[in-house]
Amino acid sequence: QVQLVESGGGLVQAGGSLRLSCAASGDFSYVMGWFRQAPGNEREFIAGISWSGGSTSYADSVKGRFTISRDNAKKSVYLQMNSLKAEDTAIYYCAADFDTVVVVGPTRGDQWGQGTQVTVSS
Repeated sequence: QVQLVESGGGLVQAGGSLRLSCAASGDFSYVMGWFRQAPGNEREFIAGISWSGGSTSYADSVKGRFTISRDNAKKSVYLQMNSLKAEDTAIYYCAADFDTVVVVGPTRGDQWGQGTQVTVSS
């Protein structure tokens, strides 16, 4: 099993950037993903990355603006968010996917972190 702790959220102006981090303890040999949930909305997939980092997937809403990466030596996964928009405001969660091996689309969330708030002011 794996325990996940997100950090790096905050308040940023539209057009700005933030880098989220997710630190893991325990087994880190999983596909990892980032998700977000805005008030009144369901949690949605944002980005996923394979264990090797060689394959990634993104939601259309963030493609070209967000980049997911991981450092297995540090047991961490990151989300670089650029050109932020007001509609990116949400709680962001990282999640481990216990089942997926090849990342070709949305990943699953089998183990979640507690989330970190991102607020983008327009």
